[in-house]
Amino acid sequence: METNILEKQMRRWPLYGGGLALLQAGLLVGCDRTPEVPAPPPATNVVAPVAATPAPQGPERLILAFGDSLYAGYGLDRGQSLPDAVQNRLRKDGINATIVNAGVSGDTSAAGRQRFAFALDNIKRKPDLVLIGLGGNDVLRQISPAETRTNMTAMLDEAKRRGIPVMLTGMMAPPNLGPDFSSQFNTIWPDLAKRYDTTLYPFILDGVIGNAQLMQADHVHPNQNGVNKIAARVAPVVENALKKAE
Repeated sequence: METNILEKQMRRWPLYGGGLALLQAGLLVGCDRTPEVPAPPPATNVVAPVAATPAPQGPERLILAFGDSLYAGYGLDRGQSLPDAVQNRLRKDGINATIVNAGVSGDTSAAGRQRFAFALDNIKRKPDLVLIGLGGNDVLRQISPAETRTNMTAMLDEAKRRGIPVMLTGMMAPPNLGPDFSSQFNTIWPDLAKRYDTTLYPFILDGVIGNAQLMQADHVHPNQNGVNKIAARVAPVVENALKKAE
């Protein structure tokens, strides 16, 4: 997507009002339709696999999807989250993929950093790939981009220490936060992808943000059609990341 088109979409992304829904929801995989302010994840917050579908033959490719409400499936029924949709597409392509959804609504990069090692420790084996999708709540809270970068770096360092390949799904700041904030924030993901030689999908909401037919009423979270559109774009990138990790 050309930068000017993307900026036009981002201008329609509210930072307040309905946008604050991104800071709300429960800690379960999938979405609790009764939003609540999230508490720090307790030690019992064990990740769970996305809804199972018949898998093709071949060795299992285990993927951990680690992110915020855009992974957790805020506002959607169980089985409709982005990890579900990506898993289904991978299996249709003949890849025996199991995606464990460790998305937590309301997580900032700091909250993600706090629970990242725990999530890795509580998956059944070392994953073949980790998808990291955080940063949206940092934007809504206008957290310093330097802090976001530090938190993302710490998670990538942890994955590297464990020998686990990572794919980043990036976030972008709306232009109305100003050019300084946007330039500092938007460069985090491409910089880290280059530094750690990781696969990058630059903007997770690319192609859906600003389109009322693809977004929920809060204008921040994609609806099922929006999720499916994102998955159609993300799944091939995940496939390439898996091949790169072989």
